Amino acid sequence: MRTTRLSLRLGLSVIVMGAALVLLLAALAVVALEHEPDNRARAQLARKMGQIEHSLNVDLKVADLRARAHPLLDVVMGHDNLSLSVAARHGRHPELLSLGPPLEAPPDSIVVGPALSFTQWRDSQDNPLLSAARAMRLQDGTAVQVLLTVNRSDDLDLLQAYLRSTVLALPLLLLLIGVCAWKLVQGGLAPLRRFGHIAAQVSAQDLSHRLPEEKLPRELRELAHSINIMLDRLDGGVQQLAQFSDDLAHELRTPISNLMGKAQVTLSRERPTEDYRVALEDSIEELTRLSRIITDMLFLAQVDQPLTHVQLTTVALGDEARRVAELFDLSAESKDIELKVRGWGTVQADRLMLQRALSNLLSNAIRHSPAGQVVEIGIEAKNDGMHCWVQNGGPGIAAEHLPHLFERFYRVGCGRSRQDGGTGLGLAIVKSIMQVHGGRVEVSSKVEGPTRFSLVFPG
Repeated sequence: MRTTRLSLRLGLSVIVMGAALVLLLAALAVVALEHEPDNRARAQLARKMGQIEHSLNVDLKVADLRARAHPLLDVVMGHDNLSLSVAARHGRHPELLSLGPPLEAPPDSIVVGPALSFTQWRDSQDNPLLSAARAMRLQDGTAVQVLLTVNRSDDLDLLQAYLRSTVLALPLLLLLIGVCAWKLVQGGLAPLRRFGHIAAQVSAQDLSHRLPEEKLPRELRELAHSINIMLDRLDGGVQQLAQFSDDLAHELRTPISNLMGKAQVTLSRERPTEDYRVALEDSIEELTRLSRIITDMLFLAQVDQPLTHVQLTTVALGDEARRVAELFDLSAESKDIELKVRGWGTVQADRLMLQRALSNLLSNAIRHSPAGQVVEIGIEAKNDGMHCWVQNGGPGIAAEHLPHLFERFYRVGCGRSRQDGGTGLGLAIVKSIMQVHGGRVEVSSKVEGPTRFSLVFPG
């Protein structure tokens, strides 16, 4: 199905609504011009019939009706379209008095009675007439019938003139509405065209463009703000991905280069069997490191998925901390480091992920703690949740490094050196695990020590 332009649809909608409104107003004006003059004419006739009745009852008799008709003449004077006829009610109904423009004989449908009645009719020239009729009595008691008729040709001419002018002006008015509606729609959609122009410039290589938020309607300003926030997140994600790709390439290049160099040197000439065995052992060490990096990367890719589902169970932090500490007893003893666990608490967590986070923190603490020191695992309930921390008394970490500790492949001091055997992904894994649990990981350190990493679980 072919889609239409939004501007065209909006413009046509405004034009149709404007045209409907104009036609409705024109129709209402026609109705008003048809009924309001009629109501005014009836009210005028009723008022004048009251004046005529008063004059007939108080001042006039049959004998002097024509001679003293000036009160009735005042009623119709100045109205070229008003005619008055007074006739006797009985006998041959002779006409006693006639004032105003002469009229043809009224139709027999006119009813004359004690109550005022109105009749609309047309003469032989098709002039619209409105007659008010009523039975009255003169001063001497003579019964008469009074017919007051108004010629409404002027009202009909006014209505026809209005209809002619409306028919002539309506196309121009609709055209004006269409032009104005089109300009308004184009002006209203101008910010969206700017949005489209800027969006067309955005690419994975250039995410620096942002939508202007100034001088926009509130709805579009909110939309522009949301899109800018989205672009900021995408820009940060792309930059992080690019940095991660560089770091990963560097981390993989070194062991692969070592493997290739060792193999090339070993195969360059005949060597004793022992030399081949040593070369294979060195290769296994590098391959083990590669395997560890790949395993960590696969784990990070898994927990970073937004739909990662974690089976949470009630876990006793003290028991898990002691279980992890037992795994590191040998490496701690080799450096004359004492491991202590204190505190108690329970959290909702995935047991294996929790063990992995504690193992990474404890491994780092042992690695960076001087001989003869104590590495402590503490559990403590605070206002913001349950804290499980690992602390070592070794040299502290400079403040400028703290915000970057949980970035992938980031190392303090030794840069990209791998002499300590780490992959640079341990703390990044800890951060991802805590995000999956809805918690966070914190670090505090002084230059002279100690350094504490805390797992904070929501309360």
